[in-house]
Parts: sequence; C-alpha cells; structure tokens
Amino acid sequence: MAQIAKMQVEAEIKAGAETFYEVFRSKGYLLPKICPDMIKDIRVLEGDWGTVGSVKQWTYVAAGNSEIAKETVDAMDEKSKSVTFKTVDGTLLKIYKTMKATVQVTAKGGGCSSVKWSIEYEKLNEDSPPPNKYLDFVLILTKKVDAYLLKA
Repeated sequence: MAQIAKMQVEAEIKAGAETFYEVFRSKGYLLPKICPDMIKDIRVLEGDWGTVGSVKQWTYVAAGNSEIAKETVDAMDEKSKSVTFKTVDGTLLKIYKTMKATVQVTAKGGGCSSVKWSIEYEKLNEDSPPPNKYLDFVLILTKKVDAYLLKA
C-alpha cells in the first residue's frame, strides 16, 4: 500500500525573510540568473508569477542530471511566508506518484532568517529512492539565493 512520506531540511540565511520569500513567491524568473548552473530555465505557462494556481515549467540540473518539471503553485501564505509547489508533469513523476515542495521563511533575530524546505512525496513503486537529491538541490539553491540577495 502506497504511503505519503515527508522529508525536510532547514538552513539559516543572512538575507531578510521577506526578500528571500519574494524570490520564490513572485520573482522566480530571477533564478536562472542567480544560479545558471542549476536552473536553466523557468517560465510561466499559465497565470502570473505570484499567483496560486499558476503553472510553471522548470528546466534544471539535479545531481548532474538535466530534468524538466511542470508545477502549479498549490498554496501561498503571506503571513507564514510559505509557498507550496505541486509537480504535475515531468521527470519527477517517472519516479514518484506525487510530489509537493514547500518553502517557508522565518525571520530570526539579528537580521538572519531560517528557510525550511519540506518535500512530501509518494513513491511510484518500491524501487523508487527517497528524494534526497532534491533536498540537496533546494539546500544549495537556498545558499545561492542568499548569496545573491546579500550582494544586491
């Protein structure tokens, strides 16, 4: 019987919570510029950048493999500074039946912030590996976005 599992990773950043959140909420178009080695392209197929229900297509490199994912913005919460993306098509769905990723940014004292990524997934079959490489991917992405925002 299939089971939905969840993995998460958390990182401290020096950028402000609102600024970091804004990149993932409505400024995803900056990501290919911020980390061209990881994010090759991202575009809106339906809707707008900062709206729930919008559909985006990502072309990216995870653990050395070029992949494509089509996702919807499933939920956004301005108060908790979180965005949930649900994969609806692409490379991931050859391994997982379902996949959702949520990023949440929390302001800490002294100008620092905490970024928590949660990945909720259901394996397509018993041989599907846990999505560790995607947790590694979002952790590296977080560090690159933080470095970019500190220079801006």
